Formats: sequence, C-alpha cells, structure tokens
Amino acid sequence: MRVRKFLMILFILIFMFNTSISYGLSEDPDISAGAAILIDSSSGKILYSRNMDQKMYPASTTKILTAILTLENCNLDDVVTVPYEAISSIPSGYSVASLQVGEQLTVHQLLQVLLVYSANDAANVLAYHISGSIENFATLMNDKVAELGLENTHFTNPSGKHDENHYTTAYDLSIIMKYCMQNSTFRSLAGLKYCIIPATNKYEQRVFNTTNELLIYGNTYYYKYVIAGKTGYTTQAKNCLVSVSNKDNLELISVILSVGLYSDNLSAKFVDTKTLFEYGYNNYTIRKLREKDAIATQIDIVNGNKETRNLDLLISDDITTLVSQDDLDTEFSPEIEIKDNLYAPISQGQVVGKITYTIDDIKYSADLIASHSVEKSTFMTTVVQIVLIVLILFFLYQLLFGSDSKKKYCKKNYYKNIYKRK
Repeated sequence: MRVRKFLMILFILIFMFNTSISYGLSEDPDISAGAAILIDSSSGKILYSRNMDQKMYPASTTKILTAILTLENCNLDDVVTVPYEAISSIPSGYSVASLQVGEQLTVHQLLQVLLVYSANDAANVLAYHISGSIENFATLMNDKVAELGLENTHFTNPSGKHDENHYTTAYDLSIIMKYCMQNSTFRSLAGLKYCIIPATNKYEQRVFNTTNELLIYGNTYYYKYVIAGKTGYTTQAKNCLVSVSNKDNLELISVILSVGLYSDNLSAKFVDTKTLFEYGYNNYTIRKLREKDAIATQIDIVNGNKETRNLDLLISDDITTLVSQDDLDTEFSPEIEIKDNLYAPISQGQVVGKITYTIDDIKYSADLIASHSVEKSTFMTTVVQIVLIVLILFFLYQLLFGSDSKKKYCKKNYYKNIYKRK
C-alpha cells in the first residue's frame, strides 16, 4: 500500500515537473551557423541570437539594401541601358543574368533578376543608373546604413562581391531586412518564386527561378510560412540567408551567416532557418495587452460643464506585444501621459494623451482619445464676465472721478494744517 502511494506521488511530481517545463522556453535551437539571429519583424525584439554583432561577410544578402535603395530612388517603369562598365568588372563564378552592353530593361525587370536569381550584373547596372558608379552607390549604401543607426556594417559594392572592407553582422542585416519589409513592392519582389524577362533589344526571353528553396513548394527545404528572403554565397562568406516568415500574423526575420552542409549533405542555411522559425513559433506568441476603445483612465476637465466635465480616455488602437510562454500571464503596468493645459472645449476623438507599455526595453504605445465632447462651463464663463465688468467699471470710475476726489482730499488737509498753526 505504501509503495503504491509512493509511486502515485512520484508520478504526480513527474507530471507537474514536465508540465512546468512545457510552458517555458525550449532549449536553444540546434544550428550550425557561425552567426545567426531571429527577431520579431514588428518590434525588432530579439528572440534568439548567436554572435549577432560579429562582423561577417554577407555575400549576396547585400542585394536587399541595393533593392530598397533602387525603390527609393527610381520608378519601376524607368528604362535602363546596360553600360559596359557595369558588367565588365564582375569576376567569373558570380551569378549573372547575361545582360548585354546596350541592352534596355526596366528597373522592375532588373529588380526581379536581382532578388530572384541574385544577378550581380543587375546589381551593378542599377548602381550605375542611380549613382553613376559603384563607388558612389556604395556611399549611398553606407549613408542608409548610418541612417538606420547600424555601426558594424560597411559596404563597398551593390552585389556582395567579396571585399575585405565589405562586411556586416547578423543583427545589422536583420534591421536592414526589417526596414526593407516596410516597402510593399520589396515584399512582393523578395517573395517571387520565379520571374520572366521578355525579349529585349539585345536578348531573347529569359526565365529565372529563385535561389531561395524555402519558397519552392515540393522542395526538400520548402517552408510554407516563408514570404520573402535572399540567399548569398562566396567562398569567404560561405552560405548566407536572410528570410521572413509569417504565421498567424506573427512575422519573424531570420539571418543565417557562414554555414556549409550537414553530414547528410543537406544545406545548413535552409535547415537552420527552418529551425529558427520553428523555435520562434513554438516559444513566442502575440499577446493583446489592451483593446481598442477600452477605457484607460478618467479625468476631470476643470472648466468643463457639469454634464460633460468627467471624461473617459479611450485607447486608440489595440496594443499587442510578443511574449514568451513564461510571460503569458504576467501583469504589465502602463505609463499614462496626459497633455498639459487641457481645457474645454474638447472634441470627441481628440488626442489628449498617450499610454505606453515598456517590455524588455521595447515600447508599445497608443494614443488616448476623448470619449465625448466637453463643453465649457457657462457658470464659469458668467463669473469671469462679471469680474471683468466690475474691473472695467472700477477703472472707469477711477478715470472719471478719481482726480476730483484727490483734489478734495488735498484741500481738506490744507485747511486742517492752517488751523493747527493758528
């Protein structure tokens, strides 16, 4: 009987232990990348990292910055003529789209082969079109890097051609990709599985398939949640991959740098990327902290009338955050800021403050808006008007009769003084 009770208690303890473990973060993902990072695309929150600030060679993942700079400086319908200088400087062994000197293509077509097929000649052509030279375009790239506040990145060319001074980090690449994904055209181009370039003045029709096998249905590496990405490879950089996935509106960005093959001949850049995404989706979830139109607080408007002076402050939008399994039930307290000198009249829907939650040094905010209009108090207005009228009458009296009174006072004192002398 005692043995049975002991075994039952032991079973319960084991069950409780396993249950508590299942709700916490799982062990770090098993990957082979020299450097890696996984972030939330919305907030930039880091979910996992390995050597994320170590300077590495990015290879063709460089092209995501080239693409966004093109979108910010060109129209998609702009026609570009391929210059000799753009294609003559590409070393053998680098992927190209066989662009010809004097060939005319649109910016849109060049962007497609840039991101789908990783064409180095397309990268150079776009650089010459925008800046007139590779060197000038590299300056534009580094200006954008500085604008994004990235301190461990320096680019010397638009394609990722190996150069000792062409480097970045897993963290910096994730922030560049986060920035790029805010552009809807980039999002669609970076997710293409193939592209067709119609016949041009110099070449027949060309068809290119993506180098990102995560996007190809039926492929060994296919991952149905991936929506965008860019591969890269040079001998010095090894295999690299920047990817974006979206599952149940949770969008994650993964960066894998400096990997090769696993023992079973599987490409580590794809395997590691899928491992990182699965780690993110298994351990983190979107949590709604406050709902749109919920009452954040109440205030009194001092000069509001009796019927409207008590004002509910409503939250303008849903406030959501990404939390780990450990924080599913954690209570977070907000900071509420009310605008200074808040007086009636106030319109319904007017922004009167801000609510902010700070979690893991990341701020999640929404405006506070007035639930109804607040009218000025007529009583206060009347009091102010009476006071003003009294003051005006007083000053008028002083202006009209003040001098006569003063004369009478002085005359009276004069006779008193004479009488005293006598």
